[in-house]
Amino acid sequence: MPDIQNIMDQYHDLPFLIQLAWALSGVLSIAIVLLTIYLKIIRSYLRKKAQHHLAYKNKYEIFLVEYLYSGNDDGSLSDTQQTIIKKLKTSVKNKAKRKVIISILYKLMNEVSGEMSDYIKTLYHETGLINFAIDRLYNKNWYIAAKGIGELTRFNIEDVNEKVSEYALHPRREVRNEAHLYLVNLFRFEGLEFLNNLKTPLSEWAQVQLLETLQKFDDQQICDIKPWLRSSNNSVVLFALKLAKIYNQFEVQDTLMELLNHENKTVRIASIEVLTNLYGLEAKEMLKANFKDLSLEEQISFFEMLEKLVIPSDEPFIEKHLFHKNFEIQLLALKILKSINLDKFMAIDKKSNHKKANPEILKFVKST
Repeated sequence: MPDIQNIMDQYHDLPFLIQLAWALSGVLSIAIVLLTIYLKIIRSYLRKKAQHHLAYKNKYEIFLVEYLYSGNDDGSLSDTQQTIIKKLKTSVKNKAKRKVIISILYKLMNEVSGEMSDYIKTLYHETGLINFAIDRLYNKNWYIAAKGIGELTRFNIEDVNEKVSEYALHPRREVRNEAHLYLVNLFRFEGLEFLNNLKTPLSEWAQVQLLETLQKFDDQQICDIKPWLRSSNNSVVLFALKLAKIYNQFEVQDTLMELLNHENKTVRIASIEVLTNLYGLEAKEMLKANFKDLSLEEQISFFEMLEKLVIPSDEPFIEKHLFHKNFEIQLLALKILKSINLDKFMAIDKKSNHKKANPEILKFVKST
């Protein structure tokens, strides 16, 4: 005690700044000790959690593989399968165990098909896993709702269609995207009906995901896309244009012609690209007649169309724009002329000192 009292007296005799420094050092030392103890506790907890996860994984993998390969020949559930379902029905009530079971089922869904895939769907229903996913749909946190929809999509659960459809117009983009993917994964083109009422933008990434999903399925009968081409939502129109191009929708050419006068420039340009793909000669003539009224981007797209759909009678128009002020148009015009009248192109090449001619472009086109 005298020693401690002596230390305290010496401390009080020190200048204030030194007292403060010693106090801070003491606090930091205590904090370091406490943090070290806390980190050791966390590490121990995580190690035990990982061990439990591995134990659950090994246990339930055996159960689930046995479940898949012990069905009756007629496709009905065997006694073994029913016993496993009964055991798992209790296990899924535990959150940690439920996560492990779902992760194993995800993996198995990627490896099996047909009857075995149906067995997994049956187990998903009978164990009550579906109820936990449905409960997520009504969670106040949007990311949990999105995760629930994603799980229902992965297990191809069709009988919750009406519930998931309600989220196709959800305020959060992430939830909408999951609902859209669910509908298209399970119902193909019929699942695109949400486009009829969609007012929010359909992002480029969402469009790519939907198109990739549709293209996974062969021998599909595409639905009528004209209503989407006439949508007031520009992103829906652009998505419909992608469908028209990918699925060669020649029957919508009249509607595509209307889109050449659309108020949105991006839509007009995309329409030119689709009409090029669909061999839209009528559109080519219309655009050629109104070339001066087009924006520069549209003029470039038109020349890209002309490159693919050119005919000999287009030669005067091409000659008129051989030395266009825009590099891309000049390049395309020279390439097109070379393809339909090589002699005339070579004559221009010989006169490369023409003040409007770009010798580098001429050289490049000549070499290609």
